[in-house]
Amino acid sequence: MKDDELIRKASEVQTTAVASYSHFNVGAALRTKSGKIYTGINIESSSYSLTICAERVALFKALSEGEREFDSIAIVTDSVELCPPCGACRQVLWDFAPDIKVILANRHGKTKEYLLRNLFPAAFDQNYLQV
Repeated sequence: MKDDELIRKASEVQTTAVASYSHFNVGAALRTKSGKIYTGINIESSSYSLTICAERVALFKALSEGEREFDSIAIVTDSVELCPPCGACRQVLWDFAPDIKVILANRHGKTKEYLLRNLFPAAFDQNYLQV
């Protein structure tokens, strides 16, 4: 199953997260509609507001390589409860992939899928910028 591969890749990179302060390692794997996978990890800064989440790292890597169409993103953590993307990640994902499937997983074998629109109802986007 191709979602299993996405979760596996997110799990692999999760171990390289740079979470020196929170010790909350997150790995993400983003699949394009053509099947290419981009990974990301959370990278923390001592100035916490400069920290970047794994989801945005994966998305920005893909965007910087010219990708514009996305299928799914898997997000893996060690937490017992599945951890959805934060608000900033939901917004950025919405701007570039509003129809994306979000797969949450943890190291305990638990998984759950959502559509981003269900995680982010009444989202702000470019339609509100029309004057």
